[in-house]
Amino acid sequence: MLFNIFLLVAGLGALVWSADKFVYGAAAFARNLGLPPMLIGLTIVAMGSSAPEMFVAATASMEGMTDTAIGNVLGSNIANVTLILGITALLGAISVSSQTLRREIPLMLAATAIVGYFLHDGFLTRIEGVSLMVLFFALMGYLIWHALTNKNRDALAIDAESEIPADVPTKKAIFWLIIGMVLLPLSADWMVQGAVGIAKAYHLSDLVIGLTIIAVGTSLPELAACVAGVLKKEDDLAIGNIVGSNLFNILAVLALPGLIAPGEVDAAASTRDFYMVLATSSALAILILLTGRARQLKPWHGVVLLITFVAYQALLFLS
Repeated sequence: MLFNIFLLVAGLGALVWSADKFVYGAAAFARNLGLPPMLIGLTIVAMGSSAPEMFVAATASMEGMTDTAIGNVLGSNIANVTLILGITALLGAISVSSQTLRREIPLMLAATAIVGYFLHDGFLTRIEGVSLMVLFFALMGYLIWHALTNKNRDALAIDAESEIPADVPTKKAIFWLIIGMVLLPLSADWMVQGAVGIAKAYHLSDLVIGLTIIAVGTSLPELAACVAGVLKKEDDLAIGNIVGSNLFNILAVLALPGLIAPGEVDAAASTRDFYMVLATSSALAILILLTGRARQLKPWHGVVLLITFVAYQALLFLS
């Protein structure tokens, strides 16, 4: 048992650290190649915080733990809105002015609805996995095209560009890129193995372990990014990290179990947990898009979100 806890903690720490170094190296290398900062900010930097979910989902799927992979995606999206934004909102009101976010949030809801349709029959097929990946690349193509052709500078793009490391030697960038690429799959495997051992010891299902320990662990990069964004007065970037991560998870990451290990899905994932994802995503849309001109997440919103997170976690363990 102690060894499994060590594996989980060591894997989580290495996963978060290697994801940060991977993004650092990839963004710096892309900048040295001459790619537009806006393009780097909206792709590598924006999606970098979801690297842990991607590698954990791939590792779990290759080991035949499809429910853990799916639970990780659904649980991460729930934790991103309730836990991460809840903690971040307690630091002060978060204002949203980005037009990009006002487009991405409805797209997030649409993607969530599509996933709900795919999961409602209790199966995730390879065709559905391919469809999700195609939708992801189509979405990224649209967002990149819009960002590069739109003459008006968007607040989210400006904030994202500020996160790109500058004046990094190419050799150093490549070094950290390789370190991240090597450690990410290794640390994901350690974390999954540790979580599985703990789950068996406490008789937890693969789905629940994905929804709880693994989901919260892989959401830590989003927490760091959101807190840093708010402290630097980059509110749009804080919200953008959550919306972008949830979009990446629901399309690109959830596609992986469909591509690698298609098959039956735990009934609770396609009902209870999917409905929770839909409810929390809808709540975020209402708070951001339908609160008039203010468009703010306030501290009391954060309290409600955190209470929701605790209640959901309690429901999972009690059931």
